[in-house]
Amino acid sequence: MSNREFREIVRIAGVDCDGKRKVLDGLSLVKGIGWSTARALCIVLNIHMDTRLGYLSEEEVARIEAALNNPGSLNMPVWMLNRRRDPLTGEDKHLLTSDLELTQKMDVERMMRIKSWKGVRHSLGLKVRGQRTRTTGRTGGPIGFSKAALKQAESGKQ
Repeated sequence: MSNREFREIVRIAGVDCDGKRKVLDGLSLVKGIGWSTARALCIVLNIHMDTRLGYLSEEEVARIEAALNNPGSLNMPVWMLNRRRDPLTGEDKHLLTSDLELTQKMDVERMMRIKSWKGVRHSLGLKVRGQRTRTTGRTGGPIGFSKAALKQAESGKQ
């Protein structure tokens, strides 16, 4: 490992990753890749998980990016993909970075447009997944108390 040159910054899937991090940590910095996906990639691509990202060769980084762009080629199980049975195309995908954010935003907008229960909750800014709202998730200040009223009360005392 000492004969390889070390790079401070490694670019994976359009994200600059710190070369001092281990491969699992560095891959999990990319939005859409968690620990389990990163671990599965390392196992399938035969990359040691404890190596630092800075010591990976250009060929290994290219293999990682190719695997991220087409996870179906690695025979990874379908349940590891983050976009199963896409409503528009019906296929299984694994989305990364801005594609993931954009797709999530479009899904929420679609739910709001068709006025589903989740869409209504999103539009009102309330909790969506059945959590309790009686005591948690409160926004705004306390009711019946304002700084103006406090100042007025203090000025009236003098």
